[in-house]
Parts: sequence; C-alpha cells; structure tokens
Amino acid sequence: MKKTVFTSLLTLLFFIAFAQDRINGYNFATRSEVIAQNGMACTSQPLATQAALDILKAGGNAIDAAIAANAVLGLTEPTGNGMGGDLFAIVWDAKTKKLYGLNASGRSPYDLTLDYFKQNGYKKIPPLGPLPVSVPGCVDGWFELHKKFGTKPMSEILDPAIQYARNGFPLSELIAYYWQRSTRSLKQFPGFEEIFMPGGKAPEKGEIFKNPYLANTFELIAKEGRDVFYKGEIAEKIVKYVRDQGGFLSMKDFEDHHSDWVEPISVNYRGYDVWELPPNGQGTAALEMLNIMKHFDVASMGFGSPEYIHLFVEAKKLAFEDRAKYYSDPDFNDLPIEELISEKYGEEQAAMINPERAARSYPAWGMEHGNTIYMTVADKEGNMVSLIQSNFRGMGSGMTPGKLGFILQDRGELFSLEEGHMNVYEPHKRPFHTIIPAFVTKDGEPFLSFGVMGGDMQPQGHVQIICNIIDFGMNIQEAGDAPRIQHTGSSDPTGGTMTDGGDVTLESGFEYETIRALMQKGHKIGYAYGPYGGYQAIKWDSKNKVFYGASESRKDGQAAGY
Repeated sequence: MKKTVFTSLLTLLFFIAFAQDRINGYNFATRSEVIAQNGMACTSQPLATQAALDILKAGGNAIDAAIAANAVLGLTEPTGNGMGGDLFAIVWDAKTKKLYGLNASGRSPYDLTLDYFKQNGYKKIPPLGPLPVSVPGCVDGWFELHKKFGTKPMSEILDPAIQYARNGFPLSELIAYYWQRSTRSLKQFPGFEEIFMPGGKAPEKGEIFKNPYLANTFELIAKEGRDVFYKGEIAEKIVKYVRDQGGFLSMKDFEDHHSDWVEPISVNYRGYDVWELPPNGQGTAALEMLNIMKHFDVASMGFGSPEYIHLFVEAKKLAFEDRAKYYSDPDFNDLPIEELISEKYGEEQAAMINPERAARSYPAWGMEHGNTIYMTVADKEGNMVSLIQSNFRGMGSGMTPGKLGFILQDRGELFSLEEGHMNVYEPHKRPFHTIIPAFVTKDGEPFLSFGVMGGDMQPQGHVQIICNIIDFGMNIQEAGDAPRIQHTGSSDPTGGTMTDGGDVTLESGFEYETIRALMQKGHKIGYAYGPYGGYQAIKWDSKNKVFYGASESRKDGQAAGY
C-alpha cells in the first residue's frame, strides 16, 4: 500500500514538473496548427473569423469573406482599423493562377500645402487632429476587390458587421486595454466620446458595446454602394466635420480618390518567391533584408543565436536606410525599386556587414507607431487573400465625423516636411505607409499568405517568419509564436537619422548568453513591453490538398476552418 502511494506521488510530481512541455515541436508554440479542407480564416478577432467562415459556408469566396471579416474588425477592433483608414491586399486568384496587388491608400488634401506647415512653424506633422488626415481608402478597396473577384452581394457581405453594430458584441481583453489607453488623448475631439465612451468611459472587457451610427453607415453603403462614401452624404459629412475642426479635406479629394491595382514585387529566398507590394508601402524593406540574408548560412546559425540576431539586425539597418530615402508615392518620384531588390545590390549590402561588430550607421543606396489588423482567408476553390488595414496610431487622428461611427486615420503624419525629400508633403499625394501584406509562392503555386502587424515591426516580422519557416523548419504556428527581435532607431521617412546604431529589443525567451554576446558585438540591448506585432497565416499543402491556419497569442485572434 505504501509503495503504491509513493509511486502515485512520484507519477504526480513527474506530470506537474513536465506538464507545460509540448509533446512535439517547440515549447514556445501556444497550440498546434489548424487544418481544414474547404476554407480557412485567420483574423485578430474570433467574431470576425466566424463571420468569414459563415460567408464561405454560404457559398461566398475568399474575397467576399475577407471583406466581411474586415468590416466586422472595424467594429470590434477600432483600436487598429476601420473604414476611416487605408487598405492593402494581395490576392491569389485560383482561376488565372496569378497574384494581384491592391493599393487602396488615400491621398493628402489638395488644399493643404507645404507652405502652410512652414508658415505655422511645424517641424513635423502632428499625430492627432485634422492636419494628418488623408482620404480614407478602405471602402474603395472593398469595392475594388469585390468588383474584380467578389460573388456575393455587398448587402450580404456587410450584414454580419451591421448585426453586431446594431445588437452589440462583448469586448475582448486586449482591445479593451488599447481602447482605454486611446480615450485619454482622443476624448478631446468632437464626436469621439459620444460613440466610443458610452457612459463617459471606455468599455471594459466583456462589456457589450453597440455602435448604431456605424450600423447605419454600413447599411447605407450596402444599399447605395461605393459612391455614397466618396461622392454622397458620407463624404459631405466627413468634409464638413474636418473643415469645422480646421482641416483641409474637400469634396474634390473624395471625388478624385481611386485605388490602384499594382504588380507585386518579389525576391527568391532559397527556392521560395516572397511577394510584397511596391511603395508607397514598406514591403520592399522585407525583400531587401531577405536579399542580404540569403548570402549567409542562416540555418546553421540556429534560431535565437547571437550570430543570427546580429545578421538580422544589420540587414534591417541597411534596408531601413533605403526605406528612409526612397520609399514614397511612385506617382511623384522615379523610385529605384528594381535596383534595391536586385541580386547585385543584395550581394553588395551583404559584404558591408561585419560579423563581429554592430554598425552605428550605414549609407543609403547611392542614387513605431500604432496598431493595425492583419487577416487572411482561403476558400475551397484555392483563392487566397492577404489583407491588411489600419487607421495608424491605433484609433487614428481622433477625428470622429458626423455620427458615422468611425474615426479618420492620421497617415499624413508620415510625410516629411524636408524639402527635396522623396516623401515630402505635397497635395494629392500618398504618404509613406507602414502596412504591408505578404505572400509566398513556390514553383508558381501558392505556399503561404501571411502578415505581421505593428508599424516598423512589420518588415522585420515578415523576415523573421520567413526565416523561422524556411531556415529553422518551424511550422506556421511555431513561426508566429517564436520570440521576436525588434530593432529601433533607424533613419526615418519623416527625416530622422540613425547615428548611434539604434537599439535591439528582444522579446522574452532569448538566453542571457545570447544577450551578452550581442552586447559584446556592440549592440545596445533594450526591453520593450508589447511592440512585437501580431500575426496570422494560411499555408496551402498541395500534396494533401489542405489549408493550415495560424493565429498567435499576442492578439485576441482565431484561426479556424471547415
């Protein structure tokens, strides 16, 4: 009897000691991948994921489902996105077996000039209020996607968002945290408190939030279409509100707005073609980094090693110098994108890296801010959508117009006020943009649709995901859950310059010996709370004909399929 009790106690202690270890894979993975045959949706909010699946099950395709999920996200996660912001997407069309890129970002007001900022003593464009507001491109982006690929009527696609806005939804934990933080600076602006602070305060976790104004706006768009937002009463309300606050948006700004279908750009990384959108976004930086790192044996360095982290950080520094100088609206500049992602330039950049020492600065080629949502959807026909959408600085500018139920973005803050800079402020110009969707193909077939949220973290996150999967052999859930690296302090598209090498911040999970080795190479190591982005991904398994889905634990998201 005593021996049996003793044996039982030993067994119990064994399981307590090892209960947190995973049976297979990396211990930092929060769960296994989701696998399904008919469709997959991965978003940062479970309600949005379920809305996407409902559309798929009702016969809609991935594009229909993506629009539905994005509309729900604008309601349930206004701390990162909404129809007052911009949108970018990469679509794999199963019928033509081709990638399509959509730039649905808005432009600056015609009536605002660089002279205005100079005459009023501005050194930088302010982050809040009417001055950083550019035309919101999200709604036009939805209708462009729908016109080219959609199958369901917009009234059906927007219905889940309408129902949740009208009847309410329970607020999730992380969004409640960011919402509370945002109210401190945004409640000063007319309209914000009425909509986003019911009872005079931000809603709390689990509290049911309703937005009837947004429900009305969705219903109007579903009934009257895209033009009611850009030529009708919604545009009129936005213009009047912004003008009343001292801003410059006009009806002409809205009437002249249009999205652009663009050709995605790519580099080949160890047999995989990694695709990004060209500027005004920063996806080129991820491609530049990969073009440098492929000249090194990353796999042999090992995940989390000081050699790998040092290489990653130096590659990031090099790419971000070009980002600061060249990434801007291509309608206003002749951008050297082909040269920046060329094999020759990648080799030249790689040769500049000293494996033993961190550089304080790098030259550009010789010629953290806010939250975002990223989501991806795939359907049984094989269509896949990689979509990212954002207000910038979380909830945006604070401009909350005309009982419409949403906040306007503040992307104009990212213009430079430095004359001669490619990203200098000009009327009817798109600002430098941080949000970037990504896609990977192999041998001309889809492999991975993915993205990472979070300002300057996004290209850094893209590269880490690619290395985690291709170099270190992680599955797509592990690749997102793995502890991340972030370098800050590089030269900035608004005019800032790196002279001291910047700072490396490491998420918890890296060994102290690694940190010490990095410091010996001259890196300044810092610690930051939570700026490492969020991630969703869908992988297509062409052998078994199934989708793999992943959504990481840094957000409130869900990957689900059927």
